[in-house]
Order: sequence, then C-alpha cells, then structure tokens
Amino acid sequence: MKRAVLTFPSILLATAMATTGVSAKTFQSQEHNFKVDVLTDELDAPWGFAFLPDGGMLITEKDGTLRRFDGKSLSAPLGGVPKVRSSGQGGLMDVAVDPDFAANKHVYLTFSEPGDGGAGTAVARATFGAAALEGTEVIFRQNIKTGASRHFGSRIAFAPDGTLFFAIGDRADRPRAQDPQDHAGSVLRINKDGSVPSDNPFADGRNGLPEIWSIGHRNPQGLDIHPETGAVWTVSHGARGGDEINKPEAGKNYGWPVISYGRHYFGGRIGEGTEKEGMEQPRYYWDPSIAPSSASFYTGDLFPKWKGDMFVGALAGQLIARIDMDGEEILREERLLVGEYGRVRHVKGGPDGALYAITDDGALLRISPIE
Repeated sequence: MKRAVLTFPSILLATAMATTGVSAKTFQSQEHNFKVDVLTDELDAPWGFAFLPDGGMLITEKDGTLRRFDGKSLSAPLGGVPKVRSSGQGGLMDVAVDPDFAANKHVYLTFSEPGDGGAGTAVARATFGAAALEGTEVIFRQNIKTGASRHFGSRIAFAPDGTLFFAIGDRADRPRAQDPQDHAGSVLRINKDGSVPSDNPFADGRNGLPEIWSIGHRNPQGLDIHPETGAVWTVSHGARGGDEINKPEAGKNYGWPVISYGRHYFGGRIGEGTEKEGMEQPRYYWDPSIAPSSASFYTGDLFPKWKGDMFVGALAGQLIARIDMDGEEILREERLLVGEYGRVRHVKGGPDGALYAITDDGALLRISPIE
C-alpha cells in the first residue's frame, strides 16, 4: 500500500493549433510529450463513454440522455434509455459495449433507478440501433432504494471470462457498506444476462447477496480489469482524504467505514483507525482527496512508456493521475493537466491508442503524442 505524497504536474509548453474549431494545447510529461484536442465542448454533464466498433462513441449525460459522437458531431438523443432519477450524484451513469457487440449489438448502462423508497443503482442491457436502443431491460437492480442522492458508485467492466463487474457506493449511509445482505458499498459481479456466476463468493446467498464480490467500499466510481492478470481494480472516493485504489478479491472486506485513511468532512477520525484484522488495505491512497471519478488501464501503442499504467480522472483535483505500474505493483504517481480543463469525469484509452477524457464542463478531449 502506498500513499500519494510526491507528484509531478505536467508542464504546459505552448498553445498550438486549432482542431474542430477549438484550440489545442501541448504538454510535457515525464515519459511522453502530448497534445490535447477538444473534440467538442457541447456535452451536458457527461458521465461515461464507450467506443463502438466503427470508431464512434456512445456518451451518457447525467440527465438521462445518451448520444453518439461520430468524430465530428453529436447525435440527437437516442431513444430507448431507461427512466432515471437525475438528482444529486444520480442519473444516467456509465455505458459499456459488449465484447461480442459484432454478434449481438448489446450495450449496457448503469443508472439511478427510481422506485419505491427513492432510487438505487441499476444495470440495463439493450440492443443498439441507429436512432434508439431496442429491447431495453433491467438485468440488475439494487435491493434497497433510498431517498439519498449520493454515492451511487458505478462503472462497468467486462472480465476475460465474460462476466460483468460494477460497483455501488454506500448511498451516503456508511454502515450499509459492512452489510453483505445489502448491495450498497459493494463491488458486484453478474453474468451478461443478469444471472449470478456460480463461483461468486456468496453465490448460494447464505452469507451475502449472490451478486456481491466484495464489501466495505465507500463510493467506487472507477473500475477496470487489469490487462495482464484479468483482476478487477477499483478507485473509490474517500471523505476528506482517503481516496483508495483497491484490487478487490472475492469475498473480502475493504473496511469502510470501520477503517479509512481519511477524516470526516466536519473533522475527526473515521471509524477505528487505518487498520483492523480481517479488513484489507488499499494498494494506494490519496490524502488530501483528489475525488477520483474513474480508472482505466492503458493498453494502446501510441504511448509505449505508459502501457499498463492506470489513468485516474479527478474532480476536486481537476486532473488526470497517471499511476505508473510495473505489472500490479504501483511505483509512483504523475499528475497531468492540473487545472487545465476543470473536473475530469472519465478517462480511458481509445481503439486508436489515444487517451480520451470527458469533463463536467461538457468537453470531450483527445490526448495524443506529439510527433
């Protein structure tokens, strides 16, 4: 476990060319010099994006809108999106494209589903069409809905075996994260049709809900699969400090709110300290908080020295953190684009090898090397 103590901000070199009518900038980092092109700045509170096989993108907007971006312009809102409760941190959240999209055209969405008692995180599957999603069905819904408008978690990632990982925050009710009979505060794993994998740690339902993979998470908004090992990794919001990178393992407890490296917003220690027997330590943590919003491993070829590193978007920090990794060992952190584009909501590599990011201000960024 490592703590973030020394970082290396990217250095602005110069304002350069214009792309699609919006200025581009160039930057210097430890390993690669790169430029950032703003592909569009017309999004409305974007939350997640995924790449289609034809090179286009699907982008969610928090109020419940799903749009397609073809590299030049945004589409009108696509139909077939489930009804969402857009309030506070809730709304339409992540989108993912099925690894077998060429055969089934399936896409997946996470969203705050309204219902009795308030709202809860849900997962929907649909068939992609040119103007609308078709046959949209909810394949998972959180077991306890509440009126709280925070800590819905989210992000979707497919494991090599075809199962689907996602996460739900504690819904702003801390003790829920320690209850294995409550979906809140958990990393979850289901099959693509919503059924439960037989090797889930609580598959029989006796000691925990069948969909749960691990418990004790505050609000994981970053989740991805390690490209070499196939293991799931998460990045979670702490309170005032204590943001965490974890490698959740089946059936284990990651401590929130019993242990934490953060402090309450109003001051004072959280829980019982930073360690307790039977509870796992983070692989890395931030103090003070950067408010990490996403996490993805870079697997492209345009930035060879970044291959295998994790990239983390940050809201309060208004940056992209590059977590320099050697396999599954975290070596150091480098901070990129600090304060340049505001709150970074999501960042991940594209099929062309570039990095893409969206911001709360509505921008879609493309990060590519300087030739």
